[in-house]
Amino acid sequence: MVIFLPMRICYYIVLLLVVAGCRSERHAEPVPRPVKTVVVSVVDSVRRDFAALTTADDASNLAFKISGRIIDIPVSKGQLVKKGELLAELDATDVRLAVEAARAAYDEAKSRMERAERLYTHDAISAQEVETLRSSVTQARTVLENAIEELNSTRILAPFAGVVERTYADAFQRVASGETVVRLVNPVSSTVSFTAPENILSVLSLPTTHFLVEFDAYPSVRFTARIKNYARTSSDALGFPVSLRLVDVDSVRYRISPGMTCVATVITPEPDSRAVVVPIAAICAPATGGSYVWVVSNEERVERRDVTLGSLVGSDGVELLSGVEAGDRVVTAGVYQLSEGEQVRIVK
Repeated sequence: MVIFLPMRICYYIVLLLVVAGCRSERHAEPVPRPVKTVVVSVVDSVRRDFAALTTADDASNLAFKISGRIIDIPVSKGQLVKKGELLAELDATDVRLAVEAARAAYDEAKSRMERAERLYTHDAISAQEVETLRSSVTQARTVLENAIEELNSTRILAPFAGVVERTYADAFQRVASGETVVRLVNPVSSTVSFTAPENILSVLSLPTTHFLVEFDAYPSVRFTARIKNYARTSSDALGFPVSLRLVDVDSVRYRISPGMTCVATVITPEPDSRAVVVPIAAICAPATGGSYVWVVSNEERVERRDVTLGSLVGSDGVELLSGVEAGDRVVTAGVYQLSEGEQVRIVK
């Protein structure tokens, strides 16, 4: 059954519904936006991480001092060799003949000098003739020593125990003097190299600066290191090469070889007592320029603060030179969705 209401009653019903809707909208409160925050504190030291690589402590490109034809290379790439082990050898036939000829000339000159000295004791020859023969012996000895040294130069011996990283020639190939034949490296490394920016060069050699190294092969294990050397000039404008030396490494438990990737951490004292560091995620850097952070007030409302950025710290921090002070609570997540004065709810 259909009930028909008078027009006036329908009008009042609609009016009541509209008023009720307006009242519900008027009393609806906005929901605070949940945010993550961090309380800024003063730092007494700054950590900077750099991608690094181990390099060989001992490495040598070995070559012959003389030209010739190679007759043997008894080693191959990756082979372990002992100190003094033969790495390559030249055909020494002509050099041996030269040594024999020089030795014969020396023996003859020495024999003539000894005979002259006996004659001189009997006043049979003059002192000048004896001195001339002595000079001949000295010259012959020099020629013999040079020939022996040249003979020794036909063989390349390992100057230290290591691994053959590469061979650059083959047997029966002619090589020139000084042309690299074999590269030998020490398989155990204690040197870590990385490239540093200009702004930390002044603190690298300070006694208050500390160095830590963490290898990808040994995660969560930090090795202590000391400064070995660093370049004070950069010709390619890509940074300054720095080398560290690992100390007190348990070589039985941890094998550090050349070419291993790692992270070198430089820990420097912070001279500015007002310096603060915040996570990189807290920084807003719009395309229009500038940088700012959101600071949460006691009423849990956000306030925009323009900041001046300093250097990167560690793997996820940045130094702030102005705009934020110790004790401020800074938003670290959802920074691009906030607006000035917005109510927020801090997520513990």
